[in-house]
Amino acid sequence: MDELARVRDLYGEPRPGPHDQARVWRRVQAGRRRSRLPWLAVPAVATALALAFVIPGLPERHIDGRSVLLSAATTAAATGSEGTYWHVSKLHGGTRVTELWVTRQGRAWIAEQGEITRVTGRSPFSMAGRDLTYQQIQALPSDAAALRARVAAILPAGSEGLLADALSGLLWTKPSTPGVRAAAYRALADLPEVRYLGARQDARGRAGEAFSFDLPSGVERTLIIDPVTSQVLSCEDGGHGGRSEIVLGAGWTDRGPDLP
Repeated sequence: MDELARVRDLYGEPRPGPHDQARVWRRVQAGRRRSRLPWLAVPAVATALALAFVIPGLPERHIDGRSVLLSAATTAAATGSEGTYWHVSKLHGGTRVTELWVTRQGRAWIAEQGEITRVTGRSPFSMAGRDLTYQQIQALPSDAAALRARVAAILPAGSEGLLADALSGLLWTKPSTPGVRAAAYRALADLPEVRYLGARQDARGRAGEAFSFDLPSGVERTLIIDPVTSQVLSCEDGGHGGRSEIVLGAGWTDRGPDLP
């Protein structure tokens, strides 16, 4: 009987929390750079927890994209959603920074080049060109299959190729609940068109895991995510002049726009 089996017999199956998962994921990433994972020498209970939860049954140093997305889903489900404003800050094309603040009542402001303006006449959020209100986003289901069906129903007819992009937008461009963000990650994990590209760094040197999918136009869109925090780090389109956004921050805050 190996060491892990003895631990399970003595203590039963471990039930790790999101913080345990984050620590394990950092060690898995470090293992890519070494021939043998050093955390095999840690106490047996922690070892059983890591292997049983993160990548059960997978060979050493092997990571598949589905495991990455499911890991991010577990982290996303445990994140908080306290604050007065939903705030997203993005760097476009390496030069232009925009910021968006939205209250839970739907009031919104956008800042660009130091100028803050109120968003009026439409919702600050959209999916496949259709406006979504804050209340509609909050009402989305937190079950992966139900979320996939709801998002597919929102998309215009004939735009099924936008499903992966629409689901990914719930991860960072919209004030999704923790349950919805987790469901979006799980739904993406089951989409065959989502491809895992492996470990990458974004343009700011932040380490993450890269995934891509094709848009109906044929353009390949690539996201880099951090499974430890469940945050999207960047979004970039292939080809000259395509979308290039670095996510400087996305989440709830009590600090609003600096209005005059």
